[in-house]
Amino acid sequence: MTLVNDTALVGQSRPGRTRLTPERLGEARLSQIVTALAARPGGWGDVVRFEAGRRWYQRLELADDHEVWLLSWLPGQSTGFHDHGRAAGAFAVAQGQVRERTVAAGQGQPVRNLTVARGSVRAFGPHYAHDVVNVSAEPAITVHAYSPPLTAMRRFKLTGSGLVHTATEQAAQDW
Repeated sequence: MTLVNDTALVGQSRPGRTRLTPERLGEARLSQIVTALAARPGGWGDVVRFEAGRRWYQRLELADDHEVWLLSWLPGQSTGFHDHGRAAGAFAVAQGQVRERTVAAGQGQPVRNLTVARGSVRAFGPHYAHDVVNVSAEPAITVHAYSPPLTAMRRFKLTGSGLVHTATEQAAQDW
């Protein structure tokens, strides 16, 4: 944690007023976290579930500077295009494989498709928009970490002219 004086935040001194701000973990550290957890199913194997009606997820860890989630994917399940607000993130595939779809900023097509298989990791910075989907015939499990912890996620629709913001989900209300 870093101690931040209000002067640095607003440009004027307010004697005696400080606040604690968590450090943001970098993409490399987030990648290490998800890689280590994905390789140890003994720590989460008994909690993972597969649900036909929707993608299953559960938070495994919440700290001041990051959080970790476990997700399961049946064939065809998808996140839809979304970002993670101001949080950086990483995910590792613990079982099966998923496809990550991205679109270059300001463009519609082409969509970039990247298959992420067991043992692989994807890391990204704040405001990175993507769609993750299980396009295989087998179930998949992924481990995700975000720093700082998620507060909001924006949802997008892919149009011919690019991604269009359709909704914002808030952490305490929507998941």
